[in-house]
Order: sequence, then structure tokens, then C-alpha cells
Amino acid sequence: MAAPLDVLVVGAGPTGLALAAQLRAYGASFRIVDRSLDRVRESRALAIQPRTLEALAPFGVTDELIGRGNPAMQVRIHLPRRVVQLPLFDIGLADTAYPFLLFLSQAETESVLSEHLRGEGVGVERGTELVGLERAGSSVACRLRRGDGTEQAVAATYVVGCDGAHSTVRAQAGIGFEGYAYPQTFLLADLEVDGLEPGAVHTYMSGAGVLLFFPLGSPATWRMLTMRPPDAPDTQVTLGLLQHITDRYAGDRLALRDPVWMTDFRLHNRGAARYRSGPFFLAGDAAHIHSPAGAQGMNTGIQDALNLGWKLALVSRGRAPEKWLETYEAERAPVGRSVLRFTDRAFTIGTSSNPVIRFARTRLAPRLAPLALRATGPRGLIFRTVSELGIHYRRGPATTAGPRSPRRGPRAGDRLPDLPHGLQARTAGPGWHLLLSGPQGLWREEQLVSLLKGRDDLVEVHRLGDESPWTGVTHGLVRPDGYLGYVARGTHLAGLRTYLDGWLPAQHR
Repeated sequence: MAAPLDVLVVGAGPTGLALAAQLRAYGASFRIVDRSLDRVRESRALAIQPRTLEALAPFGVTDELIGRGNPAMQVRIHLPRRVVQLPLFDIGLADTAYPFLLFLSQAETESVLSEHLRGEGVGVERGTELVGLERAGSSVACRLRRGDGTEQAVAATYVVGCDGAHSTVRAQAGIGFEGYAYPQTFLLADLEVDGLEPGAVHTYMSGAGVLLFFPLGSPATWRMLTMRPPDAPDTQVTLGLLQHITDRYAGDRLALRDPVWMTDFRLHNRGAARYRSGPFFLAGDAAHIHSPAGAQGMNTGIQDALNLGWKLALVSRGRAPEKWLETYEAERAPVGRSVLRFTDRAFTIGTSSNPVIRFARTRLAPRLAPLALRATGPRGLIFRTVSELGIHYRRGPATTAGPRSPRRGPRAGDRLPDLPHGLQARTAGPGWHLLLSGPQGLWREEQLVSLLKGRDDLVEVHRLGDESPWTGVTHGLVRPDGYLGYVARGTHLAGLRTYLDGWLPAQHR
């Protein structure tokens, strides 16, 4: 009988594809299956945040994503008597190489990730559905059904559900999915719009709600999103209906044409009760679904995958202890809950019929917007939250601050900033990266050899000198997902050795 796979990945959307890319980079054995016969062709998710562009850069796909996308830098809020122009990400993003929101169809994102996997010799098994899971000793017996009705038994040590809101893995694992549905129905279309200035996000606000146009490029120039008015017939979405709604919000200044895709849908706000149950893990929409406010969904899912993938691979290969797998939920579940809260509040502000909220949306917002533009501190904080650059694991179980923490610069649990510029590219290779800041002569070679013996194949040393995110003599250990697991001032490495012995034990060869 064949040895079990390390991982069976169920679902080949952006989350599953990102997970497969990282499993491949770290040498795990896996298969990735999806019941759909083809990847999505509609736009669906449409924006990639700066942190996601950073996280995908080690796979060499970020430049291709940017080349296909539209980096939007401005939001234009159309109010009854004026247009307010708001910059997107103009402050608070000096520590990233990607200080913009990239508008790109999910179809294109999946295409880029799929092409990367093909180049790595990984094929997505489409038209293959997971129909059963059962624990069998130290592995999981999985039943897969192909489109022709034939079934195959596969054994895997771990199974990851990246299979969306109606996750089979979640259901088979007995994990609850708690939350609620919003009462409103939304309309979505990818189409052409005459009279709309390119290169910006356009928002039309009124007492009835919000009409949004996003610069997409492909498969159409614009993505339109709005709420079905209560007095509109609950019928199939047509171009005439969309034009009627647009006229109500924007007058007769805009003409819609050539729709590529039109649909209606309901939104939910739900989160999985757990992200792990034994050998079963959840990521992306299988773990959390919410409104599209703030373009958080796909990005959160991809980052779920990139938090989990290297942990599964190293544990499966015997290079890291099992306790790493417990850190996945501890680190990512708080992020998921935060996204659910954030998107729910933004959604309520944009759609509520409550008189107070409607008044704030239509009367107060125009008056306060100029003041908000001058409040650089709060605006920068908002941008870092939306861009997901502010995500950290400072209180995570795998984060340790040394006995002398640096007074400035990133702390243990923070993402490694791209300061000085190019630092992230320098540390993009697979594995861990030990950063040494301060005069070169302070770091003795024999000290480092002793520290890294038995794990030198997984840890690369970088002598940064003064070109460092910290001032003064500091050492920091960057995890494979770009977050700092350990940081301390000085050259005393006993604390780092303790951390490594606990989380990346030496292999005696």
C-alpha cells in the first residue's frame, strides 16, 4: 500500500492554490482537488492587498499579478452636491514595496497561481470531489469521486478544507459554522460604463444605500456592486435594472453596456467554531465568510494558507515539532474574527436604513470628509488595517521577545517590514532567516556555526550591518511566512538557541 500523502488540499480557489504553492516549496507530498471542471472565469474577488502581494512574492508571481492588474490610488465619493476625493494608501505604507490596492479579477489571480503550479510540476485535479473522510489510525481515509462516477481511496496525514462556504471538509469534521445572513440582496456585474473617469474607485452615496464601481480591466473595465432597492422587482438581473438603479444614484450621467457577468446574491457573516479538528484544517471561506467591504476575504484566505502551509510541510517531514500545528488557529482565528467585525461594521454603515446612520452617511460624511483627510494619524492606522500590513502575532504561542527587546523597529510577532527597501526580497527564499544588525565583527562565525548546527539547511544568515530595520545591535529570526518569531538586542544568543531548540530542533546527521 502506498504511503499516505502528507496533505490533501480540497478546493483550488486562491486559498487552495496558495497552499499548494507553499507545500511544493517546502517539499511536502500532496494532491489538490476541486469538484469544478475549470477555474472561475468571473471576477468574484477583485482586489489584492499590499500584504498579500508581499506574501506571494517569494513564489515569483507578484510582478505578474501587478502586470495584469490595476493599481488604484484614489476613491471618489459622489455626494448630492459635491465629489470628495480620497487617496488610497497615501500614508502609513512606507515599509512595503507595494503601497497600493491592486484591482485584479479573481479569475486572473487563479490563472497566475495555476500557471506557477504547472511550472512546478503540480496539476490541479479538477472534476474530482471529496465525498468522504474517516480517521484511520495515524492517517485519514479519503474518498474521491471523479466526474465519471468512479471513486478512489486516498490516504493522507492531514486534510485542509479550502472548499468555500459550503465546505465538505468542515461538515465531515463536525465543525460548526456560526453567524447569520444579511437581509439585503446585492447585485453584481462586470461591464462597461460610459461617463466614468478611469483609474479610481467611484462611490455614489444616498439615503437608499451605496453604488460602487471598481476599476477592473478584465474581463470588463468595471465591476458594479449595489443593493437591490426594496421597491425593485425580485426578478432576474438585467442590464435595464442595473441602469435604472444607476440613474437613481447618479442621474443620467452614466451609461451601462456590454455586461460580461451579472448576478444577485445574499451575504453572510459566519466563522468556523474551530480552524482545526485533529488532522482536519480549514482556511479561507471554509473558515470565515463576510461582506466584501474592505476587500478582505480572498486576502485573508491566502494568508491563512501561507501561515499553514510551511507548518504542515515541516512537521510532515519531521523537521519541526507537532506543536507548530496548534499555532495555526491561535494565530489566524483572531485575524478571522477581526475581519468579521470590521466588515460587519463597514457593511452596516453603508447599507443601513436606520435614520441616524442614513443621516451620518448622507449629511455628516460630506462635512467631515475634509477634516478626515487632514487627520493623518487615524488615516494611516486605517490604511494599515485595510492593507493587512498591521497583522501581527505578538501574543502567539510561537512568538518570543528576547530578554532585551529593541526600543525601535519591528517586534517579535510583527511582519518583517521592507525597510531598508529590498530587505523582503533578500529574505524571500524558503526557510528561516537570521538577521544580524550591527558591526560585522560582533558576530563570531564559530558562535553561529554552533547555534545552527543540525538546522543550517533551514536557516540562512544575513549580516545586515547598519542597513537594518533596527537601530543598534539586534538579532531577529524571520519565519517562513515573513513574521519575526524571535527578536532581541545584543549579541548574546542563548535566548535564540532556546527558541530554536523548542521550535526548530537540530537534526543530528
